Amino acid sequence: MVIFDCDGVLVDSERLSHQVLVEMLNERGVALSFDEAVELFIGASIAAGMVKVRDMLGGEVPDGFLPEMGRRTRDAFRAGLTVVPGIEQLLDTLQQPFCVASNGNHAKVNFTLGHTGLLPRFAGRIFTADDVPHPKPAPDLFLHAARTMGAEPRRTTVVEDTPTGITAAKAAGMRAIGFAAMTPAARLQAAGADAVVHTLAEVQALLAAEVWGFKAGGAP
Repeated sequence: MVIFDCDGVLVDSERLSHQVLVEMLNERGVALSFDEAVELFIGASIAAGMVKVRDMLGGEVPDGFLPEMGRRTRDAFRAGLTVVPGIEQLLDTLQQPFCVASNGNHAKVNFTLGHTGLLPRFAGRIFTADDVPHPKPAPDLFLHAARTMGAEPRRTTVVEDTPTGITAAKAAGMRAIGFAAMTPAARLQAAGADAVVHTLAEVQALLAAEVWGFKAGGAP
């Protein structure tokens, strides 16, 4: 099986959501650049992200901060969210079973996949941080997805764009392809990625290659 992260792998949402967060923190007196926000927040669950926001804002997240961030992020998505280039071709040619496992929640994943037209491809195969006690970097989410899909972890490959996701995949005993879109390749390698690529065409080639231990289509 192949497990895809959502944000940054299926949909190009990381840039938009981080820009909203930067704007909201700047409005509240926190001087944080976009690159600094990516370094701190990319791959984090909503709960983990709010802990970091709380610390930046002096120990308390203002009432309404999270709902406002949700509204502004959805507005940004409606205005400019697109699929990651190459994902539709990859899914069209993929012979292995696949699903999505995200540190976001079901509402966010359903919205972003629905907005970009990818939702029908993943119907019934969407797993999020809502489903497990411990999100990535814990292995729980990936193991839950594999168990539900009837896949062995050792025969599962994860496509992730963050060190958090790579760490979770390796802890779950899965192969991990690091997609270096916004995260530097060196950080993905340091987290334990088995391969690091810069395009989804490269991901497509790896998933079909003998080097991953299976023939195309997952046959031994």
